[in-house]
Amino acid sequence: MTNSVPLPPPADAPGAEQQPPPGRPELRRSTTDRMAGGVCGGLADYSGIDTVLWRVGFVGLTVAGGAGVLVYLLLWVLMPAGPARSDETPSPLERLVQRLHDALTGRRAASPR
Repeated sequence: MTNSVPLPPPADAPGAEQQPPPGRPELRRSTTDRMAGGVCGGLADYSGIDTVLWRVGFVGLTVAGGAGVLVYLLLWVLMPAGPARSDETPSPLERLVQRLHDALTGRRAASPR
């Protein structure tokens, strides 16, 4: 019996490419997939679970006892914001959340000079 599928060369064989394993993205709030704060979009990017399922989960937690709102607000403050687009200025609410995040994580906001 013969194997019709060629086996890949061993990793230490000459000419074998060494590729690093694919990395997981950082847990950050999304700047593109957002309805309120980008929390569900960031969780979807990080976990690979669709954004709609995260939103349904938070709504379910909210209906089941109100914990969804609290968890969402905590994640909004604790998750760092994703990279800002150059053509967009942050809203006053986003600036407030960023100041809260910096205060909770112990980072100092950059002061203008």
